[in-house]
Amino acid sequence: MKWTDSLEIAIALDEAHPDVDPRYVRFTDLREWILALDEFDDAPEHSSERILEAIQMAWIEEKD
Repeated sequence: MKWTDSLEIAIALDEAHPDVDPRYVRFTDLREWILALDEFDDAPEHSSERILEAIQMAWIEEKD
């Protein structure tokens, strides 16, 4: 997975952290959780606030 795979990352995060409400996750934590995913394979420095926000929104939609 790359930073641009918002939905795939959101699904993986939901599986890894099923009890977490993504609306209340700080971007610093979100970034670390994404980097810790086994399937994630992209450069850490390529993340941005906009990318993290897109992933968070996809995760919120996935939760609903």
